[in-house]
Amino acid sequence: MEVSLYRPVKAFLERLGFAVKGELRGCDVVAVRDGEPPLVVIAELKLGFSLELLLQAVDRMQTADEVWLAVPATRRGRDRDRRAHRLCRLLGIGLLAVNAARDNVEILVEPAPYRPRTNRRKRGLLLREFTRRRGDPAQGGSTRRPIMTAYRQQALACAVALQDGPKRPRDLRPIAPEAPKILLRNVYGWFERVQYGVYSLGPLGQDALKTWAAHIRGDADELPGPDRRNRA
Repeated sequence: MEVSLYRPVKAFLERLGFAVKGELRGCDVVAVRDGEPPLVVIAELKLGFSLELLLQAVDRMQTADEVWLAVPATRRGRDRDRRAHRLCRLLGIGLLAVNAARDNVEILVEPAPYRPRTNRRKRGLLLREFTRRRGDPAQGGSTRRPIMTAYRQQALACAVALQDGPKRPRDLRPIAPEAPKILLRNVYGWFERVQYGVYSLGPLGQDALKTWAAHIRGDADELPGPDRRNRA
C-alpha cells in the first residue's frame, strides 16, 4: 500500500533537515525547513509512475518550492525508464524509488530546473537560415505550399538578373552572395551554362519566374500551389 512508502520518505526528508507531516490538505507528505521564507516540499506517494501522478505533481508545484514523486523501487519498471526521468527533469519534479522492506530511498531525479543539452549543429543551421532569409516570405503552419528558403530566394534573384542575358557568377554576387554555388549546382534546373564560367536562364527558369511572380513583386501572401520536391 502507498502508506508503506511514507516512513522511508519521511526519514529521507528528515535527514535533509525538514520537519515532516503526512496527509496535509490533500498532500501525501509535506516537509518544511525553517528559513525566510521557509522551504516547502511536497511528496506524493503512488504504487506506480503514471500520467495521473505527473498531473498531480504539476498541480502541487503551485504550492511547494519542490515536488517529489515517490514510487516503489523496481528493476525494470517505469521508475527505471530514462524517458520518465527526462520528463521529470523537464517539469522540474523529483523522483524517488522507495524500497519499503529495506527502508531505503534512492534519488532518481533531482527536482531542479532543467534545460536539454543544446544541439549546436541544428541550432547553427536554424540561425543561419533565419539570418540569410530575406523578410518573412513563408507563413508558419503552411503544408501545401513550397517553402521560400534563403537558397530559393537567392536562386530567384539570379534568375531575375539573367533575364536580360548571360552573366558570370561574380556579376551576380552583389544580389546573391552564393551565386557561384547556386549556378554550378543548379538544383532546380533553372540555369544553363553557355560557356565556361557564363550562365543563362533556361526554360525551367523562365517558368519559375512566372510561378514565383508574386514573391518577386514582394507579395509574400500570394504563393504558388503544392511543390514539395525540393526545399533547398
